[in-house]
Amino acid sequence: MQKLTNNRIGVTQGSRVLFSDYVDDGPMWTGTGPREQRFDVAFEEAFASIPNVHVGLSMWDIDHKRNQRMDIAAENISEKGFDLVFRTWGDSRVARVRANWMVIGPLPNEDDWELY
Repeated sequence: MQKLTNNRIGVTQGSRVLFSDYVDDGPMWTGTGPREQRFDVAFEEAFASIPNVHVGLSMWDIDHKRNQRMDIAAENISEKGFDLVFRTWGDSRVARVRANWMVIGPLPNEDDWELY
């Protein structure tokens, strides 16, 4: 659990269509086996320390005749951003995906001291 002791708490959110592979026969739609799409998300303002990131699917368009496999995650989280990662595998055919995220963490405060 991250306990926020700073009185300056930042909350940001966003949404992104990760891919539309059915349009151009991309690998999520036509491929098989392990596949991954990775996207850099940069925060407008840096947090004071590594924030909490929550990601989720807001739209998932998939072939109903195949197994429906997916994994979505935030990786490499830092004070400045994170990697938004979507994975599928096997014979799953994913046409398109949109993901949303929300980030909560402490913001820098001019009263904070850094000791060297």
